[in-house]
Amino acid sequence: MTFYNDIYPYYPQQRTPFIFDLSQLIVILVFLVLACSFLVILPGIRGKGRQFWMLRITLSLFIGVVTVAVNFTSDWATGYIKTNTTYKSFSNAMVSAEIGLHVGFDGINITLKGNPVRQLNETINYNEMFQWTDDYKEDYVKALERGLPNPILYIAEKFTQDSPCGLLFQYKYSGHYASATMWTAFCCWLISNVLFSMPVILYGGYMIATTGAFIIFSLISFATIHNAQFCAISLGTVSLETAFGGSFWLSLVTGILCILIGGAVILMDVFIPQKLKILFTANEGDEEDDITECYLNKSFLEKDNVLPLGDVRLSVPL
Repeated sequence: MTFYNDIYPYYPQQRTPFIFDLSQLIVILVFLVLACSFLVILPGIRGKGRQFWMLRITLSLFIGVVTVAVNFTSDWATGYIKTNTTYKSFSNAMVSAEIGLHVGFDGINITLKGNPVRQLNETINYNEMFQWTDDYKEDYVKALERGLPNPILYIAEKFTQDSPCGLLFQYKYSGHYASATMWTAFCCWLISNVLFSMPVILYGGYMIATTGAFIIFSLISFATIHNAQFCAISLGTVSLETAFGGSFWLSLVTGILCILIGGAVILMDVFIPQKLKILFTANEGDEEDDITECYLNKSFLEKDNVLPLGDVRLSVPL
């Protein structure tokens, strides 16, 4: 890279790294609106079933938002290093920087932050996204044309189609199948909520357990590729290695939670089916209290303070 019309082939102005992906933000806002809607109608639920109903809705929304949001995150596998490395091509100038690699279902995200941020009369703080869904090679060529710093281009090159590492095919197809399995889990979650609202609670338990199973299958799909031989990425004297990130562990917790909920519903249907119906429908104890209270109030209006109830006469003293 050389000078062109007196413009150095790097960003004329420093870009601000994004903090949140727009798709993630939309998903979270949608589920927050649903949660607020349920909170508004919560006071209208009477009796002891209010606490269980709230717990049930909270867990269900948590499972739903995790199942959808992790499809758009970039931290299924992450790696960080601190090293001294060259900053620009054809230059021996070294910078001290923190370099991060974040792998998601849609692509990779590479971060470069100087330590300190201001070095070589420049602000070193980059956050670049390279997506599988688009033409990855085209994104890489555009990165070359923009003159991104050497560490970013070096890592991005490892994921190109012509790279002998083969990382593009590994992560692209593993992410594709893992994402498809996660969306299948989301569909199962929707069906389970419908079944829990009907007199077929046992089948709702089966579907929520199936949701957890598909989440686990998604994790296995991604972990199998991640545990394969990883191409060495050396920057300076340090090698960049990735480990499972927050989205992976959050999905694992959610999958286990779904299986536990499904297993609990199935066991309750076998041993205490009546209690299970009480939990997912109206509370029988509260209904009986309401009926008794109604009859007692009516009895005060009777002339003899006696209320007939079938063949039984309920007497209430004044």
